[in-house]
Amino acid sequence: LTVADGGKVVDHLHPEWTNLRFFSGSAPDCSIPGSPPLAGSPFPVTGPSTLPLRFELGTTRMWGVGLFPLGWARFVGGSAAALTNQVVDGTQHPAFVPFAPLADALYAGLPDDEAEFARLIACFRQLSRPVRDEAAIRAVHRAMVDTAMSTVAELADRAGLNPRTLERLCRRYFGFPPKLLLRRQRLMRTVAAYMTRAGGSWSSVIDGHYHDQAHFVREFQAFMRMGPSEYAALDH
Repeated sequence: LTVADGGKVVDHLHPEWTNLRFFSGSAPDCSIPGSPPLAGSPFPVTGPSTLPLRFELGTTRMWGVGLFPLGWARFVGGSAAALTNQVVDGTQHPAFVPFAPLADALYAGLPDDEAEFARLIACFRQLSRPVRDEAAIRAVHRAMVDTAMSTVAELADRAGLNPRTLERLCRRYFGFPPKLLLRRQRLMRTVAAYMTRAGGSWSSVIDGHYHDQAHFVREFQAFMRMGPSEYAALDH
């Protein structure tokens, strides 16, 4: 990212899964509503989120690694619910200590995409471990992203889990209860469709599981803490 005249860009990341980001150059100032802000860390980590992350960022290079729920289980461990809607300094947080050598060595020498990518892959291969609940995590995630999925009962049935087991598994590896995850999935399908359809309108891309446009607006406000028209008017 190159920003003219030493300036900074400002934008909002959508709700997402866990992300590890490694910066060389400007490091972001970022915040999630209701959580302490983080300024200037070259290794910020965002946990699973249902809220936007606002960031300011100048000229920089960045590698980002998104971890799906199975990635959380394989590379981080512990309960994902403990890190929801937070941005933390990966150089200080105990859950991400294993990545400290990568953060230190990733940008060694002159900028080199291929060499940096190889360092990333080597680190993750070294840290990879088997996951006891892998089959169940995959089944839930596969069902969750199905556009026809609308209720927790359907999700549990598709994944082959009883509701209590589904709730426990979702909190541990996905970060949130299944009903909230389905709501987030519905919103993000709509936002993704809007962002990739230049010149379109919200009404043309609203997910079919919303009762009406007012329902969508309420949900957008709940997740993004602003209305869809306000969000669309911002620079991105």
